[in-house]
Amino acid sequence: MEKCTRINAAFLLQWFLIFFLEFGLQRVSSLGINYGQLGDNLLQPHQVVSLLRSNNISKTRIYDTNPQILTAFANSDVELIVTIENAMLPELTNTQAALQWASTHIKPFIPATKITGIEVGNEIDATDLLAYLVPAMSSIHKALSQLGLDSYIKVSTPFSYSVIEESYPPSAGSFKSEVSGVMSQLLQFLSSTKAPFWINAYPYFAYKDNSKEISLDYVLFSNAGSSAGVTDPSSNLHYDNMLYAQVDAVTYAMAKLGFDGIEVKVAETGWPSKGDANEIGASIENAAIYNGNLLNRQLANEGTPLRPRLDVYVFALFNENMKPGPTSERNFGLFQHDGTVAYNVGLSGSSSASTSAPNSTPQPQAHQLQILIQPLPHHHPQHQPLQNHQPQLQIQLMPHQPQPQPQPHQNHQPHHLPRSL
Repeated sequence: MEKCTRINAAFLLQWFLIFFLEFGLQRVSSLGINYGQLGDNLLQPHQVVSLLRSNNISKTRIYDTNPQILTAFANSDVELIVTIENAMLPELTNTQAALQWASTHIKPFIPATKITGIEVGNEIDATDLLAYLVPAMSSIHKALSQLGLDSYIKVSTPFSYSVIEESYPPSAGSFKSEVSGVMSQLLQFLSSTKAPFWINAYPYFAYKDNSKEISLDYVLFSNAGSSAGVTDPSSNLHYDNMLYAQVDAVTYAMAKLGFDGIEVKVAETGWPSKGDANEIGASIENAAIYNGNLLNRQLANEGTPLRPRLDVYVFALFNENMKPGPTSERNFGLFQHDGTVAYNVGLSGSSSASTSAPNSTPQPQAHQLQILIQPLPHHHPQHQPLQNHQPQLQIQLMPHQPQPQPQPHQNHQPHHLPRSL
């Protein structure tokens, strides 16, 4: 991202008024984030609540059901998605075990804590646990129904992008054969419960592995308002960025299995601010451009060419120093471990995070609006929804949690990438 210019107060106020008259306060406050806990020096949960609220981030996701976090988020008005650890799936196929789990880990915190979703596992994909996935999801949903919580807590699971066999062009999107059987069962469950399909999509990994063939502008959302990008020869839809192409490929893949009305949401996407020598593209500059442009598009309520709206959870809240793997894995955060900003995309690192009371009212921060450095041109893609389906577009940032789970960022991108972007 271009270096953030200091905007004088008069212009900032004028821009602020124009923006809110056009888009409304609700869309600005619909920012969410992944809250990972793989660090030994992170803020305490109540400090995290203060940090989120001071930045108008109203949605987040954790990778477990940590009771300290669930308690800290009580009465905060921040919506929370929780996750069931992968290892628990076999046990939770039993309906009584699922009821006991929900009675212990969910019900005591409702309604003070706004739990809106339960992710059953994380990136199960083609592992040995895949056969347990849909039965466990069904058991959890039945448990929520018995407890009277199923109407506002949706049960789903996030997949890595490795479940996609074909992704280019988007209209050729299809699932890998080894997951297609379970995928049909899962999509039937999601359709019947009106729950979304979650996908983890990282254009960064596609670029890192194919930097000579993929345009950096294409993966960084830097083609807005131009003819650059790719046009799907079948649908004739134009894509000026890779993330939207990846999302629409998932929608087409579901349609090929007979399910074209399920909402696709992005559970994780982001860009590392630092990496090893062989991690091409990992830099503060590229991370700021990617996340800044993504946030701008979300604030403008922009959807994909195929769908008018899209929920996106950005990865991640913090740089987590205990995450294994290459350097990039510890540098996806928008914030440092202590709540200071890792780089500027318009969020404010709250120095009060270490002292604020859990549910105190955050004070407005003038420089939060630096995210609106340059308003996007009015870009209205030629939407062609497969049916009258209106998913909700909101920006959000999501975390990885400190539970044994598969490495979320390794080899997530399919090999079927555009050769000329």
